[in-house]
Amino acid sequence: MGIEMHEAPATSAGPARLVAPRIVTARHLQPMARLALCLVFCLELTACREPEPGPIDYSGPVAGWSHTSGNLAGQRYSPLTQIHRENVATLEEAWRYESGDDGPTNSLQVTPILVGDALVFCTPTDQVISLDAETGRERWRFDPQVNLEGTYNPVCRGVAHAIVEAPALPAPAEAALAEAPVQDCASRIFLGTLDARLIALDATSGIPCSDFGREGQISLLAGIGDVRPGEYTMTSPPLVVGDRVVTGAWVTDGQRVDSPGGVIRAFDTRSGALVWAWDPVPDDRDPVTAEEVAAGATYTRGTANAWTLLSADAEQGLVFVPTGNASPDHYGGARAGLDALSSSVVALDAKTGERRWHFQTVHHDLWDYDVASQPVLYDQPEGAPGGAGRPALAQATKMGHIFLLDRLTGEPIFPVEERTVPQGGVVEGETVSPTQPFPTLPKPLHPHRLLPEDVWGLTPIDRSECRRIVAGLRNEGIFTPPSREGSVVFPGLGGGVNWGSVSIDPNAGTLVVNSMRNPFIVSVVPREEATSLEGTDLVGAQPQEGTPYVTLRAPLLSSWGMPCTPPPWGQLTSIDLATGETRWQAPLGNLRELAPVFGQFFRWGTPNQGGPIQTAGGLIFIGATMDRTFRAFDAETGTVLWRALLPTSAHATPMTYRLRKDGRQFVVIAAGGHFPLGSPPDDVLIAYALPEPKPSEARE
Repeated sequence: MGIEMHEAPATSAGPARLVAPRIVTARHLQPMARLALCLVFCLELTACREPEPGPIDYSGPVAGWSHTSGNLAGQRYSPLTQIHRENVATLEEAWRYESGDDGPTNSLQVTPILVGDALVFCTPTDQVISLDAETGRERWRFDPQVNLEGTYNPVCRGVAHAIVEAPALPAPAEAALAEAPVQDCASRIFLGTLDARLIALDATSGIPCSDFGREGQISLLAGIGDVRPGEYTMTSPPLVVGDRVVTGAWVTDGQRVDSPGGVIRAFDTRSGALVWAWDPVPDDRDPVTAEEVAAGATYTRGTANAWTLLSADAEQGLVFVPTGNASPDHYGGARAGLDALSSSVVALDAKTGERRWHFQTVHHDLWDYDVASQPVLYDQPEGAPGGAGRPALAQATKMGHIFLLDRLTGEPIFPVEERTVPQGGVVEGETVSPTQPFPTLPKPLHPHRLLPEDVWGLTPIDRSECRRIVAGLRNEGIFTPPSREGSVVFPGLGGGVNWGSVSIDPNAGTLVVNSMRNPFIVSVVPREEATSLEGTDLVGAQPQEGTPYVTLRAPLLSSWGMPCTPPPWGQLTSIDLATGETRWQAPLGNLRELAPVFGQFFRWGTPNQGGPIQTAGGLIFIGATMDRTFRAFDAETGTVLWRALLPTSAHATPMTYRLRKDGRQFVVIAAGGHFPLGSPPDDVLIAYALPEPKPSEARE
């Protein structure tokens, strides 16, 4: 027998609440026992009843959200305090906006930025929209009419903003313009598109800036060479640092050895002229220069690309680049050393593009463990190694590792150990690095191995099936090389931690990160045998043209569609940056979508994509989960304080802002689904705020 406290789901009318306990086998209890149980029941209800909210204090600071990740450092933190632990339960929907861009394979994963009093964001097909930040009313829209040929899953995660100085003018011209209106396009929005263009728009009107490139745009295909439809795109926002706008690009995984290269480029924010280009080749090879490209050369092909968000330290003049894999992902026998800078965080000089340092998180990556997370910059808190104020950087990875580095040198703040990893058993022509880097602190977010006794199933039937599947695979723990018979890749190639990255509260010295632990099966199959595998239940085949092998990838699931690993499948973790120790961990998500009747009560976490934010109000806001829920956690304890049910899952990072002293703080999340994860698409941007104040409630 027992008592299970359950939470009623949130609705648009308010947050979830604790409801009456469900009594298990109560009909079998003796009368006195039932009486005692009723007494406990009443006490539980009294203890869990929410207090009547008192008058709301609307005071607090004013702050914006100038970058997709909050600031140039990528911290995903806000100093706002109007919404805090004590009043977050009263949050209500303030407005919602639907863009109309809700194609069947689209995923709205965007985080808007605040430009003046406008929210500016992009839709999955790269339409840029400006909204009134307090009402959600549309002000302008720009549609670049992107070519979507070859695009599997249209995504745009954000735009960038810059204030651009006017070019110097001769004295007579300067005098003539002294009383002229403010220059055209002084405030501009930068957009990278799915068909590889960089576009500059006037932030007040959405009209292309005529002095940028050719009529407001430049092609990012210059110097890239042969590109197939949908193979070279921008899904993450460009980075503006000083008078440079810096771009990376997504290069489709696993297609061919000579895929487009991963060059990083910086353009002048006013003219669009190329300022520098970093060709990511090893030290023993000469990079291709911008001058050579202007003369008709092509940047080195097959190099590691940077598809996720970049960050920068403007004071130190550094751009931080998280790199992916050299091509192809799961067979390194044909890379010819081009993976020397892959799966790394690289510091570049913002003015010249020269590499200052790099730190590699995976050697000779065979697992698609590219660095998907934005590097996040902070200064070490009191009590940390090296002393308070030491410039630092946090780099999360798909392995569930978080490397804390000195951001000026790349040296680890806590020791990193090179440990022996599984060897042998690889296909002909392949090599395996004998060791891999493991951080000692923070400790890994996930187990490093799926032991046979830990293989899981919801019922004895699918548990038995999972054990049979795992027994037939190579399974020696993290960094087990891909093999012909199939290897367990755990954590899976989606993470660990993906593009949602981490949030850092610079005042509290805490890092918060969401992660998942969903293993994959990766098989490397001789090309001549691959055709016989068509039509199987394996998902994701990579042709790896130019090699003797095809790669087959599938999530490790039972035929019921349930994970073969024990829960939690998604979690939220808080880490003390001074000590590197874990403060708390909490499951992230429930099974409402998998089991609509009772799944909401199984707090086992779900696969998740998207990121968290922290506020000075002591809160963590995050969507990311498969259960269509937007949550607020207590940053000190990891307790859920508020939740709202969304039209579809929110695989985006939220943002927050307050425009004026007499205004409300808004928290905004994009609910757009996730096509690859099977979550239905939508096109909704929703803003939450405290209730409108009554006349008797003073605002600061």
